[in-house]
Amino acid sequence: MQVIHQPRVAWDAARVIGRAIHDEHLFGWLRGELGALMGPATAAALDETRDRVRWAGDARLPVETGVWRVRLEDSLRQHPDLAGGLAGVVSTARALRPVLAFA
Repeated sequence: MQVIHQPRVAWDAARVIGRAIHDEHLFGWLRGELGALMGPATAAALDETRDRVRWAGDARLPVETGVWRVRLEDSLRQHPDLAGGLAGVVSTARALRPVLAFA
């Protein structure tokens, strides 16, 4: 049985989100997957994140990544059953874009 460390899953997912912001195809896929897993508010928040980065520039990426880490970790504390699904989304995203494996 694999143990899922929720803070690690949240951190990995946040980094994948940050790396996907400039890749429309990957971002769209990720938005759909996270929206299906965590709800439409998550999908809308991803759009807001992308818009803030586009407006403020790449210097905003570390801030947004940190915001997502906290947001996802809080969500996983409230709904630990989502950790496996989120880990699967991260794994698939990394398989789709191998450069994310080093994110």
